[in-house]
Formats: sequence, structure tokens, C-alpha cells
Amino acid sequence: MGLDIGGKRIGIAISDEMGIIASPAAMVLRGATSGREIRDHVTRLGAVRLIVGLPVGMSGREGLQARDVREFVDSIANDIGLPVEYWDERLTTSIAEKHLIASGSRREKRKHQVDAVAAAVILQGYLDSRKWAVRHAR
Repeated sequence: MGLDIGGKRIGIAISDEMGIIASPAAMVLRGATSGREIRDHVTRLGAVRLIVGLPVGMSGREGLQARDVREFVDSIANDIGLPVEYWDERLTTSIAEKHLIASGSRREKRKHQVDAVAAAVILQGYLDSRKWAVRHAR
């Protein structure tokens, strides 16, 4: 399961059982109940690992947003009970926006979809890197 954790919303994405394709799944508002809501999605969707987008600067350095994401994940990790991996999320929201615009999604609808699509971009990057690593390890 992929997560794009923002200040107000959390995008959720899931992959197929073979770990080939990531798809947007949901968006939850960030707040007191978001850990429980994520856990409910984990259970319902059968997730086995969390891939969390980590906002790093173009220089590769972690800033305040990255610290906020790590603190949020630390606060919900025990409740969710899955291994967590962080993935560089540079430009994922821009990619998600461009994808939604190209698909003809209206501005108001995009606002509610962009976080889940960004989570899918994060998860797809992770899945693709694993496929590449397996292919090149032979």
C-alpha cells in the first residue's frame, strides 16, 4: 500500500497481487482518526507493507515536511502493524496533477483525486524499482 501524506489529506494506493501495477484507492483527511482509517483500508485491501512518500528537497535533503511525515508514521505504525518503507516523492504531486489534467478531470474533482493518484505514483515507483533490481540481479 502506498501513502502520500500531506498536511491536510492522505492519499492511499494499492497494487495488484503480483505487485506490478499501482492504482489509486482512497483519500482520507489527516486528523485524529486518520490512523484508524488507514488501518481500516489496510485490512480491507489486504496490504502487507506501507510505502510512504517522503518529501525531500531537490537537493535530496530532508526538511520539515519529511520530519512531519516521519513523526506521523511513527504515531500510527504500531496501530497498523505493517513494515514501513520510505520512498522519495519528489514531483509526484506534479505528475499526478498532469495525469489528471490529461485525463480530462475537472479542477474540483482533481482536488479530491490528486492525493490518491500521487500515492499511486509513489507506489508505482517503488514497484518498478523492485522489478528492475530483480532483473539486474541475475
